[in-house]
Amino acid sequence: MIQNPSFGGKALLKPEEIDKILKKHEYKKSALIPILQDLQQENRWLPCEILKYVSEKLDIPLIDVYSLATFYKSFSLKPRGKHVITACCGTACHVRGGPKVLQEIQNQLHICVDETTPDQKFTLETVRCLGACALGPLVVIDGKYHGQMNTKKVASTLKKYAKKKK
Repeated sequence: MIQNPSFGGKALLKPEEIDKILKKHEYKKSALIPILQDLQQENRWLPCEILKYVSEKLDIPLIDVYSLATFYKSFSLKPRGKHVITACCGTACHVRGGPKVLQEIQNQLHICVDETTPDQKFTLETVRCLGACALGPLVVIDGKYHGQMNTKKVASTLKKYAKKKK
């Protein structure tokens, strides 16, 4: 059974909240990906306790649930911040100053790539290419594209999100 520890002041999903998501997908094993997507959207990450619960409820071996959760980069087994920042490291962004932008984000937030700020507001990730090369250097925050980013824009952009309640 799920113990209900908290992370960043927010408790893990309760069993009845997980059951609601499973019911939405009719407890179908074939809906494992959308189930995990919904769980992550609600909880911001997929802790082991939730994976075990889903495994038991859907009668899927835990190794299969875990394998799927670790195969796709969109799933996170580590706690994530309220705002996810994705910096493009593709060639076009790289030659236009992407590494300097990434370094400035790290300096402003005092974290490295694949880390979350202690206040749980931001998680920083990188991706090889976002497919919007004409906008480079490109940073995506919570799905919103911020093109032609430079080191001078980083602080003001982050400040806007720090104030937002998501």
